[in-house]
Amino acid sequence: MLHRRAVLALLLAFAVSPAFATAEHQYGKGEYAIILGGKAPNGKLSVAAHGGGETGSDGFRVYLMAEPAHRKLMTLDNVNDDNILDTAPDAFHATWSADSRFVAVSFRSERHIVTLNIYAVDGARAKLLDGPDLFRDVTGRSVGGDNDLDMRTSVPDFTWAAPRRFHLTDYRVFVADDTALADKLGTLGKASKRDGGGNTIQFSAEADGEILPDGKIRMGKPRPGKFEDLP
Repeated sequence: MLHRRAVLALLLAFAVSPAFATAEHQYGKGEYAIILGGKAPNGKLSVAAHGGGETGSDGFRVYLMAEPAHRKLMTLDNVNDDNILDTAPDAFHATWSADSRFVAVSFRSERHIVTLNIYAVDGARAKLLDGPDLFRDVTGRSVGGDNDLDMRTSVPDFTWAAPRRFHLTDYRVFVADDTALADKLGTLGKASKRDGGGNTIQFSAEADGEILPDGKIRMGKPRPGKFEDLP
């Protein structure tokens, strides 16, 4: 998977020009294109994308495929035409565990928001796990719903350390009237003044995690990550 700084550079490049706001692909009728990193280490599975229409957004889905026959096994949950921004296969990134039992899939759900899904793969089935959320672990709050959090950027960085163990960096940028959020985050947060008023609050944390036999995820204690020099 791309390093967070590389992802940030890509997001900023998309933001500069409306012409590159989305990465689109017109799929052929039977074209199921393997996404970036989508081939499993065991050579028996892959993750592929398919959609309809000129931009590929009609009925867009991501699939678990059997290889080398390149046959559809099932649709992956939580990736569809309602929550994706791009449709090009190389705009979706998969990271397989070494034993091909787990795969993490990331994609842009908004212009500067990257969604991370983790699936447990058992034969021809892939089950979406309740993924880690370091911001929620630290603050007791999730982004979304009726809260007053104004999140502008979210870029997770996920790497496998062992078949069930991984390392996660959770980087986010918020806009707030005051610095109360940064104060609560402590060493995991950084506040800076915005031109025109208000504050930019960065959250940057990293932690090691483990997928337990029952499919639940156990995270270690978050520690400070790297902060960006924002304009």
